[in-house]
Amino acid sequence: MSIDPDTTHHTDADLAGADLRRALTAPAPAPRVFTRCDLTEADLRGADLAGAAFADCRLDGARLERAVLDQARLTGGSASGAAFSHTDCTDTRFEGMDLANTRFQGALLTDTVFTGCRMTGADLTSLRGVGHTFAQCNLMLARCKGMNLRGQTLEGLRMDEADLSGADLRETVWSDARLRGATWVAADFRGADLRGADLGEPTLQEAGALRGASIGPAQAGTLLAALGITVLT
Repeated sequence: MSIDPDTTHHTDADLAGADLRRALTAPAPAPRVFTRCDLTEADLRGADLAGAAFADCRLDGARLERAVLDQARLTGGSASGAAFSHTDCTDTRFEGMDLANTRFQGALLTDTVFTGCRMTGADLTSLRGVGHTFAQCNLMLARCKGMNLRGQTLEGLRMDEADLSGADLRETVWSDARLRGATWVAADFRGADLRGADLGEPTLQEAGALRGASIGPAQAGTLLAALGITVLT
């Protein structure tokens, strides 16, 4: 099944596996709206979806490489395993979505907002743009190598076993967050406030990478224990 390129509102449409590249390459008369549509494994590569709204849609395994999602809104539903590589997601909003195992390598995420999303195993490497934010998201096992979150307040993030190697985390403030088992070798934590983060039991090398950060007394005791130092009271 395909869609009429001149139709902007699509509700309960079964577009699973459809090749929508030709229908969506040109700008629509108005931003497109997809409601409860099944776009599982649909081919949306290079599609012009600027300003589009997706509500409670299924985009599992969909291909959106190099699509334009500038100012789009994706709320609810699932895009598990979808490919957003090199996609323009400037000022895009992802809210309450299942984005597990998505691929965002090279995507433009200027001022992109992720809120309440499940992003376990997501690939967020080689991102372009600044100002992307994450709140109340599950980023367990996510690949965030080299990510720039400098100066942000990071609230409600679960980043257990995530790869934060080389990430710029300077002056970040962590609140109700988890970093148990995360890898942060060569990450920059200078000026970061980690008192609201569960750091787990970091290795000696990982503990050294926290130089310049602020931690609480309980966290200090855990770090000293990791260094083989017993604190007597």
